[in-house]
Amino acid sequence: MRPFLAFSEAVDWLNEKIGYVCNLFVLLSCVVSAGNAMVRYAFDYSSNSFLEAQWYMFAILVMFGAAYTFKRNEHVRVEIFYLFLSERGQLWLDLIGTVVFLIPACLLLAYLSWPFFYQAYAVNEVSMNAGGLVRWPIKFVLPAGFLMLALQGVSEAIKRIAALQGQVTIDAKYERPTQ
Repeated sequence: MRPFLAFSEAVDWLNEKIGYVCNLFVLLSCVVSAGNAMVRYAFDYSSNSFLEAQWYMFAILVMFGAAYTFKRNEHVRVEIFYLFLSERGQLWLDLIGTVVFLIPACLLLAYLSWPFFYQAYAVNEVSMNAGGLVRWPIKFVLPAGFLMLALQGVSEAIKRIAALQGQVTIDAKYERPTQ
């Protein structure tokens, strides 16, 4: 089980680092948005590249932020079942949901989105808007984001199996949102 746990730690580390970048993109997208609005209203000038850069940052936040959120145990759950289970039952439900639903769905979506990216890459797709950005890098975010979420799913499954075997203790407690 040790090699699997080492793999899990590596995936967790990578998604944690990507999560920090996503957190910086939140601030950067706010700065770009405010700067673009200020320039547009103060100097009557606007650039599609700033608008598209905001869109790109948001896409990166969503696609890579999903794996980071999953790693931090802050994802959506089916509370109706989860809250009535023991801690061991919660670990089993997490494991089954991850292996049966999350990982296959993410791998399928990564596979299906690959041609979408590859076609844009093959023709070096660029935005049709004046001053727009190259499109293929952001289209790569789709399969890469789904792959990172699938890898985080594998990491979480490994940790759940180890916890069920009593080899590790994980904090998988779920707290209901207060809003």
